[in-house]
Amino acid sequence: MRCPYCQSEDTQVKDSRPAEDGAVIRRRRVCTVCGGRFTTFERVQLRDLTVVKKSGRKVPFDRDKLMRSVEVALRKREVDQERVERAVSGIVRQLESSGEPDVSSDEIGLLVMEALKGIDDIAYIRFASVYRNFREARDFHDVIDEITTGADGAPASAGDE
Repeated sequence: MRCPYCQSEDTQVKDSRPAEDGAVIRRRRVCTVCGGRFTTFERVQLRDLTVVKKSGRKVPFDRDKLMRSVEVALRKREVDQERVERAVSGIVRQLESSGEPDVSSDEIGLLVMEALKGIDDIAYIRFASVYRNFREARDFHDVIDEITTGADGAPASAGDE
């Protein structure tokens, strides 16, 4: 593993432990050249995925890009990072286990919205505003109505939130 500080390939693992309910191995590493310490995560990858953009262009799936979009929606929200990791890993598992190597960006967006809805309402609204391309204040009102009413249109009870 290359050191992120000095780019040396001479690094040592100092500690390994399972993370995300055993689905990931977390490794603490130290660079033998500069002494820099950093953490890496080892995950199972079932298959290479390709994202089909709305324009039809295909790009390789990037888990880090998915994580960044979720983190942008959650910026300045007090959410446990482990919960965010589990949500992103769950999305990736769903995509990989679908059996299809090509995944539409719309499908990924829907999975992110579903995950954010269960994590934080504000992050859900933030992501929805970009994903659904909100153009006016009414669009925010509509998504807030979605959150505050159940699927049957009845007000959500305190236990539903």
